[in-house]
Amino acid sequence: MISYVFVSWFIVLAGLLSPESSAFAQREESVNDKTVEELKSIESKWGQAFVKNDVAAIGRFMADDWCVVSPNGNVIDKASFLGVIKSGMLTHDEMKADDIKVRVYGDTAVVTSRSTSKGKFNGQPFSELERSSDVFVKQNGQWKCVLTQLTRIVEK
Repeated sequence: MISYVFVSWFIVLAGLLSPESSAFAQREESVNDKTVEELKSIESKWGQAFVKNDVAAIGRFMADDWCVVSPNGNVIDKASFLGVIKSGMLTHDEMKADDIKVRVYGDTAVVTSRSTSKGKFNGQPFSELERSSDVFVKQNGQWKCVLTQLTRIVEK
């Protein structure tokens, strides 16, 4: 009899604590919803910093070891990238993102979007339509981007 009662309580307790239980799922969902909105806000503010060509603000969204993989496959580190902006070789007049999707995995998140950017590189105007993937890691309580991957979209 004791083992039957113990097993019954164990099953009930396991059901209450399982990720599928409604209380756990609601709490997890609200945490993720808040994180999703926070990351969307970060992406928006980061884009605004690019349009202002504000090197310091752009850099605040990046981890120290951030890098970008360009549409051409080049890998550029944070210092080099920010240096090109600081020098004025790269400026942005527009940066917009839509079709934004955020997936959160604890202290790591992946943000993908369809992005449009316009500006000048080496004095030459450019206009890009890309799929952008940003990988964020929460460091010291703040989300920092550690990797950006850009893939050019070729319109047909």
